[in-house]
Amino acid sequence: MWQDKINGLFELFGGLFITFSCIKLYRDKIVRGVSFVHIAYFTVWGYWNIEYYSNLEQWMSFTGSLAVTLINTVWLGMLIYYIRRERNDKNSVS
Repeated sequence: MWQDKINGLFELFGGLFITFSCIKLYRDKIVRGVSFVHIAYFTVWGYWNIEYYSNLEQWMSFTGSLAVTLINTVWLGMLIYYIRRERNDKNSVS
């Protein structure tokens, strides 16, 4: 089904583009202008999509969803880590 292929490509490219955000955050080591709340929401939605696409047997979308969800999970973990680190650094200086 062509719709599955197109949707899967959108998701795969989404995973690639989110990877750029992870790389930037790793280099900067500081969170600015991004809320972890929306990343958490889309990560949870991604886990749902993995289940949903597999039940629909839309395997390209399933594969793309795996990529997006995996990298969103990494990005969310990085965001939480760097936010906590900055808060701890501020508290130790005071």
